[in-house]
Amino acid sequence: MKQIGVGLAAAVLLDATIVRAVLLPLVMAMLGERNWYLPRWLQRLPLGQSVETVAAPPTSWLDDVEVPAGA
Repeated sequence: MKQIGVGLAAAVLLDATIVRAVLLPLVMAMLGERNWYLPRWLQRLPLGQSVETVAAPPTSWLDDVEVPAGA
């Protein structure tokens, strides 16, 4: 049981430090825009819309708020 615990702790530590803190940001930086590629067959899903096809968000209610001159 202790060996399983030590192995699990080592795997979590390796995943948290090496994979998520080093490799993932490195790969994302290397891929650039290709990192956000969405296959055509996934674009049918509601979340699969590209940025160009999504409507502009409504204006915020903060647009009507007046800010005092001294703020």
